[in-house]
Amino acid sequence: MSASPSGLNLFSLGGKVALVTGGTRGIGAACALALAQAGATVCLAVRPSSTPLSEHPALAPLKKAVPELQHVAVECDLSDLASVRTTFERALAATGGKIDILVNCGGIQRRSPATDFPESDWDEVLDVNLKAVWLLSQAAGKHMVPRGAGKIVNFGSLLTFQGGITVPAYAASKGAVGQLIKALSNEWARHNIQVNGIAPGYIATDMNEKLLADETRLRQISERIPAGRWGTPQDFAGPLLFLCSDASAYVSGEMLVVDGGWMGR
Repeated sequence: MSASPSGLNLFSLGGKVALVTGGTRGIGAACALALAQAGATVCLAVRPSSTPLSEHPALAPLKKAVPELQHVAVECDLSDLASVRTTFERALAATGGKIDILVNCGGIQRRSPATDFPESDWDEVLDVNLKAVWLLSQAAGKHMVPRGAGKIVNFGSLLTFQGGITVPAYAASKGAVGQLIKALSNEWARHNIQVNGIAPGYIATDMNEKLLADETRLRQISERIPAGRWGTPQDFAGPLLFLCSDASAYVSGEMLVVDGGWMGR
C-alpha cells in the first residue's frame, strides 16, 4: 500500500490531465495556468477560429510555464450544443485517452429588466451556463466512474445564492449549477469522484466591465467587500488547486465562495 501524500504533495497534479472551458482569459486563464504549474497537462476548450489549434495564443503561457508538458486545445463553442456534445471525446483523443480533471469555467452574461428580458437571451445563457456544464459533466462522469477517480469543478457565482438585478437568466443558471453539483456528488462520490464548485465574488474581469464603468455601483460594491478590494483572476489559483488535488479528497458537493468576505456581510 502506497503512502498517502502529505504537505505540499497534496496539491501536486503531476501526471494528471485537465480539460478547461473558459480558459482563454480572466479567471479561466489563471486557473489553467495554475493547473499547469502544479504539473497537470492542460487541454483548453477554445472557440473555433482560423488559428491552428496548436498555435492558439492561450496555450502560450502554459507552454512557457511548463514547456515539458504537451498542452493542447480542442474547438468548442459553448453556445453550440452539438459541438459541446463531442468536446469531451475529442479532448480524450487529443490527450491520449485520459482526463482526470474537468473545470467548467466558461460562461456568459446578459442584462435586461426582467419584464423586457428577451427569450433568446434566456435560452443562450441557460445553454452556455447550465446545459453545456451538464453535458460536459455527464461526459466526464461516464469516463471517470469506471476508472474510480476524478475531479469536476463547476463555476458558480454569488448569484448561486443571491438574485441579482436585471440578470434573471444568469441567476437561474448559476443557482442551478449549485444544485447540479450536489446531485452529481450524491451519485459519484462513492466512485471517488469529487464534484465541487467555486463561486466568484466581484472580480475585475471583462464580464464585469459594465459594473466597473458605473461609478456609483463600483463605489457601492467596493464599500461592501470586507477585503477592501475587488478580486483578481489570480485569487482563484489556490482554491482551484485545492479542489483539483488530493487535498480535497473528502470534499464533495460543496460550493467554495471566493469573494473577499462579501457573503459574510
